[in-house]
Formats: sequence, structure tokens, C-alpha cells
Amino acid sequence: MVDHRETLAGIVDSVIFQSDDTGYTVCEIECEDGLPAVLVGTMPYIAEGDNIIALGKWTVHSTYGKQFRVESYEKVLPTSENDILRYLASGAIKGIGPKTAEKIVEKFGSDTFDIIENHHEWLSDIPGISRRKADDINSSFVQLSGARNVMMFCSDYFSSDLSMKIYNKWGGNAIDIIKANPFRLCSEFNGIGFVKADAIAASCGLPIDSKYRIESGIFHLLSNAAHSSGHTCLSRKKLTIATAELLSIDYDKVDETIAELVISGNLFEKEMRNDYYIYDPKMRIAEEYVAQKLLQLNKLCISVNRNDIEGFILKSERESGIDYAPLQKQAIYSTLNNGVSILTGGPGTGKTTIIKGLISIFESIGCKVALAAPTGRAAKRMSETTGYEAKTIHRLLEMEFKSNNELKFVRGASYLLDENVFIIDESSMLDIQIAESFLLAVKPGSRIIFIGDRDQLPSVGAGNILSDLIESEKFSTVCLSEIFRQSENSMIVSAAHNINDGYIPATNNKSEDFFFMGRDNDEAIADTITQLCCERLPKKYGPELAAGIQVITPSRKGVAGTESMNTLLQSVLNPHTKNKPEKKHGSRIFRTGDKVMQIKNNYSVEWEKNGYEGIGIFNGDIGIIESIDLKNENMVINFDDRIVIYEFSMLDELEHAYAITVHKSQGSEYPIVIIPLYRCPPMLMSRNLLYTAVTRAEKMVILVGRKSVLETMVENNYHITRYTGLKEILNEKE
Repeated sequence: MVDHRETLAGIVDSVIFQSDDTGYTVCEIECEDGLPAVLVGTMPYIAEGDNIIALGKWTVHSTYGKQFRVESYEKVLPTSENDILRYLASGAIKGIGPKTAEKIVEKFGSDTFDIIENHHEWLSDIPGISRRKADDINSSFVQLSGARNVMMFCSDYFSSDLSMKIYNKWGGNAIDIIKANPFRLCSEFNGIGFVKADAIAASCGLPIDSKYRIESGIFHLLSNAAHSSGHTCLSRKKLTIATAELLSIDYDKVDETIAELVISGNLFEKEMRNDYYIYDPKMRIAEEYVAQKLLQLNKLCISVNRNDIEGFILKSERESGIDYAPLQKQAIYSTLNNGVSILTGGPGTGKTTIIKGLISIFESIGCKVALAAPTGRAAKRMSETTGYEAKTIHRLLEMEFKSNNELKFVRGASYLLDENVFIIDESSMLDIQIAESFLLAVKPGSRIIFIGDRDQLPSVGAGNILSDLIESEKFSTVCLSEIFRQSENSMIVSAAHNINDGYIPATNNKSEDFFFMGRDNDEAIADTITQLCCERLPKKYGPELAAGIQVITPSRKGVAGTESMNTLLQSVLNPHTKNKPEKKHGSRIFRTGDKVMQIKNNYSVEWEKNGYEGIGIFNGDIGIIESIDLKNENMVINFDDRIVIYEFSMLDELEHAYAITVHKSQGSEYPIVIIPLYRCPPMLMSRNLLYTAVTRAEKMVILVGRKSVLETMVENNYHITRYTGLKEILNEKE
């Protein structure tokens, strides 16, 4: 990739704007060739007369014209007497104005800066400068030098923005703090991971068996296990071995450090399942609170008289024109008799019918009902199927954005939610920390109904809540199994249940909504999917239905994986044209009209939807690039009618979504789902992964690939083990 960055050097002629908090600066410099240039970017403590060297690139602002956007810079103190005078006269150093600057430079000449820093008491020889004022001048100069030194030191590792945050927090001591323990960067600043801190530690000469390095390695592995594998804890033995291998140090040193961290309370250890498990305390606190609050809600909630329940059911049946099946009635009884209840079942088993009935019953007895789901797409689908407004849990809790890009909820223990009945759909996607935040805001005496499909993949975040709650047997659980008449003719529904039960679904292609297209090699699979998306399906079903096609793959890798398929599908569905702006970022080209996905939570992104403003775009949200502004380095993306102005600096959080993995599809439904069946790692060729993919479809499923892969996936009932302690905590409590 061609690097279009340039280097620009010159003397600051004027500072047009500067933020004391962020260091963001707009200034004009006189370049070495004598021409002026406007610079914008994070340049703290820049002052008139500064001699700077900046790295960045030219941009054109729609209002202010040509500007040089600075990515990093260094400030060089002037050496000539004229430049020193100009610098001091600018007011950069407190206590020195134009007249005082003339006197100082006249007396000390080119040695002025050395005198101010190392012999500042000599300044008091100048009329008008007292010893106290000389001390103040020295302090101001040392502060500026400290900022400059910190920014210079950090520029080798971090962006100017991040370097400024480090200086603002640690001041002139930042360099000493970083050299003493670079791993403090991981715990105190967002965006700095263990690998980066470890590289800095190596460059600073920190021993590989440093206590700081071992501690940071342990927390890094616990955090990585939570984010990549969903574990809330790890066995002590496995954690010790993994840390020793990561750091290339002795096993015993790691084990000793873990013991010390447990004693100090920085780690938590619990004996479970004939082993010892290590927690980051925040995970343990979350599990303890979720268990305690759910048991409390279940105990305190007032049950409804059985005769009254029968009346409510009869009334609901009359109003809806539906006769509830025995299990559906049981689910309604369970919900009205318990503070916490669980309703689980596969597609077509009537979960939505029960939700509608429960809403009408609870509203008839004066309850305030809230419908919610873990993701935006799941909440949207819940609204569409029930006819009632459903919110994401983040929105229900009134999410706010903090300046350090951390999540904050307005609703919590000190400001409880108003509702007293909560119906949570797609509960298999709940992670332990969002569950903790939600329960903190639920007032005593409320009811919670968890609805989901325990056979789907678990949450992306840490925890295995729905399965743990069911397996604890502490809460009333109704498992729906009957497929109702309106779903009996759907091959999607019957195929999903066959897969879940371990049977190969029919592949004779006589249905209207479930098809199998056999292909013998990966290239043929990819080509067939491309033809389906580009030609065959649009031609047969029209552009409106074809716009809802989603390719869902088991893996990112391989010829038919998301990475290759996205490149291929983009080339045929949204090819390059001269009048279609595009932006290259790494190996990807983002183009106007592209289908894209957010791949990490970003709580700071602002969006607008039908006049309503909000914040937050989340992992798995899919949108369309509506326009690209190359001059202002941003693009407009429509995420389900939420319009976002997306800066180019955020493109690491975006990837194409013509094809997505099964994990990324959780909680969503699409009109047409195409699933490539090709050989990939065994853990991804599993029954519940295939089941999850098939149940993402509303109208049609097309399997493309090898029959042997289909058979392998159905037969492979492998479930990735998640290390959690919620079930054990629930079983320990009364």
C-alpha cells in the first residue's frame, strides 16, 4: 500500500485554536521554503515561534480549504537569537512577555534556554525579574520541556492523541512511570494491549521475569479468554501453563505470582468441579450478583392465584382467537407463579404467541411491561413479531458515553427501572456483565422472563447464562417442543429440528424454502454462491427479496470463508466504477453501496434516526455505505435507519458483510440465508453451529457444498466448553 504521508517543517507563525484538554490545535506555520501552511491535529503546547517537524498528509476541508493533518510531530527548540526571541515573546513561557524576552536574550543570547533550565537564578540579575519570578519562569519552562519529552518518547509507540492522554494523566513523570512499569499502560488506558506494553518493556530493558510482566501476562490471558472464548474464569493449572508459555518463563514463578495476587485480592480463586479456578474479580462479582439478585427476585415476587390465571388465559384466548397448547399454558402458569422463569424452544414452537399473551395478561392486571433483547437486530425482530416496542438492553438502561470510551448506564442501583415485568428475548446471547448491569436496575418484586433457544451458540461475551440458569434447576423452565400448524409446512423449521435432534435433513429439493446444491470443491461452492447472489435469485424472486440475501459461513478462512467470499461478492455485487467513491484501508476497499458490519462495540459513535439522536454502534450491526467523502475523510453509513458519519480513522472497526460468520449472525434473521458447506476446523463443523445458521432464515435456506460436510456437522454434537461459575454459585445458595 502506498504511504501518502509527508513531512513538513517550519516555524509556527500563529496559533489559531488550541484545546487545553485534548491538545487539538490549528496553527499556521512558515515552511522552510517561505510558504505558509495550516496544520491541524493533536499538538499540545505548540506556541508561536516553535520550530516543528510534522508527519501527516494534506487534506481539503469543505469550509477551510487545504490543511495538513498531523499524525505525529516533534518540537525543536530554536537556536538562533532571533528565533529564541520570537519564541519567548510569544508568551509560551509564563512570566515572559515581549519586553522581558528582549532583556533575557540580550543578556544570555543563544545560551538562553540553558540558563532558564539549569541556572535560572541568574535571571534575577535582570532588572524586573525577582528570584520568585525566576523560579516561576523555570517551572513553566520545565513543564513545557516535560510535555515535549513525553510526547517525543511516546511518539515511537502511540498516536499523538494517546500520547496526550498519557501526559495529561501522568504529567512530566510519564516517561519514568512507563520505564519502571510499562504494563500500567494496559490497565490505565484504553487501546493499549499487553503485546504493545511488552514490546515497550523489552525496549526499556525490563527483565522477562519481572513481577509486573508476569502479573500483566496473567490478566491478559484472563481477559483474552473472556473476550475470545467466553470464559469467566480459567483453571489455575491451565492459566499457569499458558502464562509461562506466553512469557517464556518458569511455571513456578507464575504459580507464585498467582498465589500472591489471590492473597492480595487482585485475583479470586474458587474450587469447582474438582479443580481450582481463577477469576478476574469483576467477573466473580458479576456472577455472584446475578445469582443473588435472581434468587431474590424469584423469592420475593408475589404469585397469582391459579383460578385467576385460568381466567386470564381464557380471556387471552378469546381476544387473540388462539387456543393455547398445553405447554404454552404451562409457560403462562409458570411466568405468573414465579419471579424468574425461563421459556426455551426451537423455531416454530410458539414462543412469540406466548410473549403476546403474556403482554396482554400483565397489562390487564396493571403491570408495566418492558420487552428487550441483547442486540439491536434481535430487538427489532421482537418488535416486528409482537407488535410492541422492544429495546436493546443498552437502550433500556439509557446508555451514556464517557470520555474514555467506556460504557455508562443512567439506570442502575440508584435509579431503578420503572417497569416491573421484563421479557428478555434471545437470552442465549446475554453475557455476564450486561446481565449484571440489567439486574442492578431491576427493582425488587419484579418479574423476569428469559426467552431463548439454548441449542444455539452462546453469547459473544463472557458467560453462558441461559444454559447455566437452566442447568442449576433453581428456576421454573418450560421447554417447548411442539411445532405448530403454521410452521409444519416450513422445511426450514423441520430441517432445523432434524439437525438439532441429530438427523440429516431432507435434501431432495422438493420444498420451496430449503434447498441443497451439491458441489465437490471449494471453488465450485464459491462460484455457485456468487451466481445465486448476483443472477439466479434476483432473477427468480426479484430485487427486493434478493436484497435480503445473507451468506453465513462457518469460518473466516478458506475459499468459501468470509474473507474470500466478501472480496468475490463485492466484485460482482458492487464493482468499481469511476463515479463511485472508494477508500482503501489495509487490504480492504470500502466503496459507496457496500454492505458492511461493525466488528467491535463503539459507545462514542453518534447517530440520527428520524430526528432522534443516540449513541453507540455495536459488534454485529450491519449497514450500507451511502456516501464517501474523500476530502473530509469520512463516510455516511446507514445502520438500520441509524445514520452515522463514520471517520476514516475508525475503519479498523469495519469489515464487509456480504458474507458473515455464524457467530456474527446471532440474534438476527434474514429473508434468504446461503450456507457454504466446506471443510474447516473441526470445532466449526458442529451441529449447533449449523443449527444456528439455519435458524437465521425467515423465508429460504440454501446449502451449497459437500453432502459429507453436512453429515459431519449434524453428527458432530461438539459444544465448546465455557468455564463459568454461575451454576455452581446458584447451587450453593439457599
